[in-house]
Amino acid sequence: MRVGIIGTGAIASKHLQAYKNIGYHVTVCTDRTEERGHKFAEAAGAEFVRTPEELCSHANVDYADVCTFPAYRLAAVELCAKNGKHVLVQKPMAVDLETAAKMISTARAAGIQLGVVSQHRFDDSVLFLKKALAEERLGRILEADTYVKWHRTDEYYARPVKGSWLGEGGGALISQAIHQVDVLLYLVGAVDEVFGYWQLAATHKIESEDCVCAVMRYVSGATGVIQAATALWPGYPERVEIHGTKGSAIITGEQLTTWDVRNDSGEPAPVAQLAKSGASDPMAISTVPFERQLSEFGEACKSGRAPSSSGVEGYHALELVKSIYTSCAEARKVKILPVAL
Repeated sequence: MRVGIIGTGAIASKHLQAYKNIGYHVTVCTDRTEERGHKFAEAAGAEFVRTPEELCSHANVDYADVCTFPAYRLAAVELCAKNGKHVLVQKPMAVDLETAAKMISTARAAGIQLGVVSQHRFDDSVLFLKKALAEERLGRILEADTYVKWHRTDEYYARPVKGSWLGEGGGALISQAIHQVDVLLYLVGAVDEVFGYWQLAATHKIESEDCVCAVMRYVSGATGVIQAATALWPGYPERVEIHGTKGSAIITGEQLTTWDVRNDSGEPAPVAQLAKSGASDPMAISTVPFERQLSEFGEACKSGRAPSSSGVEGYHALELVKSIYTSCAEARKVKILPVAL
């Protein structure tokens, strides 16, 4: 597959490494900062073009990988739709649900695939748990939680766009913990009610939250907790905990670190002790899950099927995040009603 990258910041470099490992070719790139774009192009062996319009119409591009801030995503999808190019966007897919829904409808009308980067769905731990839960090895799920107690420096938030409502859509929950939010929805299912509290600018000079806590009820009847922060020094590996009537499983960082299940006779659990995490360094993460997702997205584009982490899946993760924000802002429970997309 031939990939064009829009936005050549830190995450684009992680994607570039993953593309090289799976044999995909980054053929074209663009960035508003031309010096940075040219440097990336040299490292990638790619052609630098000045605008996303040039990239999305380029004959040597099969799909665009959009590594920009979320406020730009819709424009990129519209350009790809106009030129018949598939498109993969970073999380969150947008800063509001209306934009996310328009991205989905635009891609669908053009017959192109829209994917959202949610690489933790492709961690060994999550792949194992997805199968184990389908086999009901934990029994009926009672509680499913995530804790993302991270730290980011003042320098991380130095640019005005960081932690802003308009540019990033919020703070710790939408920019960091949305990965774990997506994993909970992927493994346990939809949420129908939330209630949250936040602390705006608890330790950083930002508009949005750097500490937030929420309780939620899943459609299945299970309950759960989400805690997200970038204010907690020195930062600790994120956890996803799932507790059922037969036992419990805990993912720490990217790895399954606890598997306590009564009378279990299924496939041995890949329990590990070391956990990679971006708790204090955003780039201290493995490329393997990226490789798996990028490869799966490429195969979806070739076959014409929707990718496993599609625009619709990205919408549901954003929907839960925005519902928590509404609850925090208005000090009330928020019900999440099914939406036809």
